Parts: sequence; structure tokens; C-alpha cells
Amino acid sequence: MTTWLPVLPVVAPLLGAGFATILRHRVRGQRRLALGAAVVQLAGAIGLLAVVWRSGPLALRMGGWPPPFGIVFVADLLGATMAVITGLIGTAVVVYARADASRRAELDGFYPLYLALLAAVAGAFLTGDLFNLYVWFEVMLAAAIGLLLVATRPAQLDGTLKYALLNLIGTTFFLVALSWLYGLTGTLNMADLHLRVPAVENRGAVLTAAMLLVVAFGAKAAVFPLFFWLPASYHTPLASVSAVFAGLLTKVGVYALLRVFTLVIDGAGTPIQTVLCWIAGLTMLTGVLGAASQQDIRRILSFHIVSQIGYMVLGLALYTPLGIVGSIFYVVHHIIVKANLFLVSGVVERLGGGGDLRQLGGLYRRDGVLATLFAVPAASLAGLPPLSGFWAKLLLLQASLAAGYWALAATALVVGLLTLFSMTKIWNEAFWKDAPAILPGGRLSSERRRLLLGPIAALAAVTIAIGLWTQPFLALAERGGATLLDPKPYLDAVREASP
Repeated sequence: MTTWLPVLPVVAPLLGAGFATILRHRVRGQRRLALGAAVVQLAGAIGLLAVVWRSGPLALRMGGWPPPFGIVFVADLLGATMAVITGLIGTAVVVYARADASRRAELDGFYPLYLALLAAVAGAFLTGDLFNLYVWFEVMLAAAIGLLLVATRPAQLDGTLKYALLNLIGTTFFLVALSWLYGLTGTLNMADLHLRVPAVENRGAVLTAAMLLVVAFGAKAAVFPLFFWLPASYHTPLASVSAVFAGLLTKVGVYALLRVFTLVIDGAGTPIQTVLCWIAGLTMLTGVLGAASQQDIRRILSFHIVSQIGYMVLGLALYTPLGIVGSIFYVVHHIIVKANLFLVSGVVERLGGGGDLRQLGGLYRRDGVLATLFAVPAASLAGLPPLSGFWAKLLLLQASLAAGYWALAATALVVGLLTLFSMTKIWNEAFWKDAPAILPGGRLSSERRRLLLGPIAALAAVTIAIGLWTQPFLALAERGGATLLDPKPYLDAVREASP
């Protein structure tokens, strides 16, 4: 049965999406089905991670075709870890959505689209073929556009158009790059590309394909200067949709950068490394400066997604073992923290009647539990010890200094201080200052409060656990980084893949 584990995190939500579509007029059935599919995805991903941790990378080829001709799923420690995080966020958000999604949104197809998105994200993390990565990108884009449009309002239409436009441009660059690589090597299987790309004599053509991939994955990850679609769209949909977008979608782009520019194309000492260094620094700065100028909670958090993506790209740009470990650790930390902050923002908007900080106040006195649950991920995002963000930033600072990239290390420190400023601004304006004379928001029923705050509390507990019991998570990141830099176990798993 373990041979089929690499596809379980994909198949479970995909089947759930199909059955939820059949039950589109039965909201309660869709809710139960969505929760069950997300739990099965999480359980399957945990089982997959346990097997990979114990026995090494696990691969499965489909249809009886040997690699590189057939579809292959490959789970190494990085892919399995990302599948677990997908299941964790997917389960937390689907519980939250029961109190967040309106009946109109549920009847508009929220649950089938949500499950299709989870399947596509897991598929992107576990595929062993670049063309199938492109396919999962397209499925992800279609599901994301649908989720942006459920229970449509005018602001959602504008945000959806911007989201779709740049992401379609990015996938076009991806398809062109795939055609280029296939013409050079005759394969798109990532393990096979690892062997064939170094043998290509025309290094300029390889560099061109690599730059096209940087644009494609950079658009998906929202790096500088391809990020403008993110703060224009992530504040418009349901809070539960914003949370899963913020936690997972941009990280698929970061994962693709990590996977391709270690396994397929080695960028160390090439113009690719220089480009990634500039992208990392400028992404950190532009994101945090954009956040500092905003007054709406979700807009602030959206710009901080951009800023934090810069940290993740920084670890890859260094091309050192410690840098790669720092990137992996940062991705795991950030998915949990950022998704949780967007979940908190949804509750704040319900209690305060909106997300404009100038019209909020007094939420600490009104709901001390919510204020505490906001403080945990906010402090972690800013990098305060002993939470997960502190260790993630420390790893990347150490890696930058050890590699002699002093300017990038200084940039990371300044951005961390400005992130703390933004989180303090939200705390002061929304929670600490006196409430306005008229607060248009409403109170939460006890059941709705449990559904909204329960997932937030669970994710906050994970953040605290990573900060206080760092060693197991650091060991996971170290072993995952070692597999990226020495892909022999990955290659062996693909070569010996079961039909």
C-alpha cells in the first residue's frame, strides 16, 4: 500500500471535489465531504512523510510506462513535507469556512473548487515531471479564479481580472520554457533532465530556458517586479479563500524555484544566481514598504506575503546548504503563520465591520482571546523569539553572512524591523486604541465563534511548537535540503519506481 501513498494527497481531495459537485444543492453534505477529504489528505500526507523519513524518497509511475515516458509522482522529504502542510492548512480552513462562507458562496461551488485547489497544490508538490507541473498550475489557476468569484462583488471582479492576467502570462512563459527544454533534451521528467541538461552543448539556450522559468515561477510566487496582482486581489474574496491563497499558492512558485534550480538546472555561479539575489532583495524591500503604507488589514498582510517571499528566494539565491535549509524552514513557518493571520483578519472584519484600521479599535477589550491569537502569528511573522519566525530569519541571516552577502543580510534585518512596525500598527489600531463611537460589526454566536477561533488556535499552537521544539523541524529541513543538493536518492527512486 505504501507505493500508492504519493498520490493519496492528490486523489482524496480530487474525488471529494467530484462528489461535492454532485451534491451541489446539498450544503450539509458538501461540508462533511470537504472536511472528510481534507482530513484524508492530511492523514495520507503524514503517512507519506513517515515512510519517506524512514526509507527515503518514494516514487510511483502511472500506466505502466517507465520514466521518462510516463507520468511519475515522486515524494522526497521536501515534497512530502509540503503535502503535510497542504493538508494541515486545508483542514483548518475548511472548518473555518463553515462559519465564514455564506450560503450563496456554498451554492456557487465553494467546496468543489476548494478541494480541486487542494488537489492541484498537492499535485504540484509531488509531481516528478515538468509538464505535469504545468498541468497542476493550470488546474490551480482555474480553481483559484472560481474561488475568487464565489458570491461575486464588484471588487472581486477587479481582483480576479488582475490575478488571472498575470498568472496566465506566467503560465505562458512556463509553456515556452518547457518547449525549449524539450527541444534541447527530449524529455521533461525532472530526474532525466538532471542527467541531460549538463550535457547540452548550447549553454546559452539552457540559460534562456532557465530565465523563462524564473519569470514563470516568479509570477506564481509574486516576486519583484511581478507581484502587483497579489495585493490587488487577495483582500477581495472570503477570508477563508484569502487564507488558503496566502498560505499555499505563492509557495508553489517558491517550491518550483527550489526544485528546478537544484535538481534540473544548477544556478550556482551563473547569471541565474545573480538574478535571484537581486530578486530576493528587491522583493523583500518593495513588499514591506508597500505594507507600511496601507491601512487595510488584508492589504497589509498581502504586501507582507510579497516581502516574506523575498526571504525564501534569498536562501535559494545563496546556493549554500544552510541557505537551502533556511528557505525550507521559512516556507513551512510562513505557510502556517500567514494563513493564520488571514483567518484572524476575517474575524476582525466580522467584529469591526471591515478591515480599515482607521475605523477599528477596542477589540482587545471586546475579545481578549482573539487579540492573543493574533499576537502569536504576528510576533512570529516579525521574527520575535522564541517563535518560529525568529529561527527562520536567524538561519537565513547566518547563511547570508557566512556566504559574504552583507547587503542582503542588512536588507533582511531592516525588513524584519519594518515588519514589526506593521504588526504593531495593526495591534495598536485594531486591538489597543479605544473603540469608535459606532462599531458597525456584530457579535459572534458561540457556535460560529468555535468554528472561527478553533482553527486559528490550532495553527497558533503549531507556530508555538515550531518555536519551542525547533530541533525536529530543523532536522526535517536539513534532510530535505540535503536531498535537494544531493539528488541521488531522488534519482534512484524514480529509476526504481513501481508501476
